[in-house]
Amino acid sequence: MPEPDLQLLTDAARAAGEIALRFWKRDPQVFIKADQSPVTEADLAVNALLSDLLLGARPDYGWLSEEDADNPARLDAERVFIIDPIDGTRAFINGEDTFALSLAVAEGGRVLAGVVYLPALDRLYSATAQGPALKNGAPIHASDRAGIEGATLLTSHPQLAPQHWPGGVPDLKRSFRTSLAYRLCLVAEGRHDGMLALRDTWEWDIAAGGLIAARAGARVTDRHGGVLRFNAAPPQSPGVLAAAPGLHAALLARLQPLAQG
Repeated sequence: MPEPDLQLLTDAARAAGEIALRFWKRDPQVFIKADQSPVTEADLAVNALLSDLLLGARPDYGWLSEEDADNPARLDAERVFIIDPIDGTRAFINGEDTFALSLAVAEGGRVLAGVVYLPALDRLYSATAQGPALKNGAPIHASDRAGIEGATLLTSHPQLAPQHWPGGVPDLKRSFRTSLAYRLCLVAEGRHDGMLALRDTWEWDIAAGGLIAARAGARVTDRHGGVLRFNAAPPQSPGVLAAAPGLHAALLARLQPLAQG
């Protein structure tokens, strides 16, 4: 059942958040990974604690984390943890409060339980595959916006370049947050109407937040409108589009007009 897993994820996220805050705004040591992205000593400490807590409680689950080498054994596990110890590492390094911990459990390609925790704000989003989306225990709901005009979209500026939009660049209000998981949760609570990432996206960035947004009533797909699948090899999705259902359809029509004809 996903409920015990959700409680486990919640408790682990809060414990790991305390570790992250010990390093936040204290000039943590920064390393540069092979892909030129930064990782801090906080990421590694949070990852170590989550591994101990989660695999200690569920030793038969697979493990997929941004900060660990990928173990192909996860592909044969019935259930797998999908973890981003700190999503929004650049925001964390800069002392911003919008970094997030993203924790999920997936089975059969679907996420069963997910938690996104922003420890600097003490803001915890959660959902199970059959339950409501919650923020600090209270139900949240995605926007009901049906069209593009006046919509707010969380995305980076390059995503709105004309070459990505054969149906015409949409006229909307753009905002941005470093953490993909947090962007998905902002859609879940209706503070923004949608979010879009066109680049291939790592599973650990979107597993928990994607479930939360979907359970809040948003439509969540890859950039082509396809179903998101998890615990894949490699663990990437062809982008992600999450938005109020009507807005999702309108954006997809602009991105792929021929597919709508």
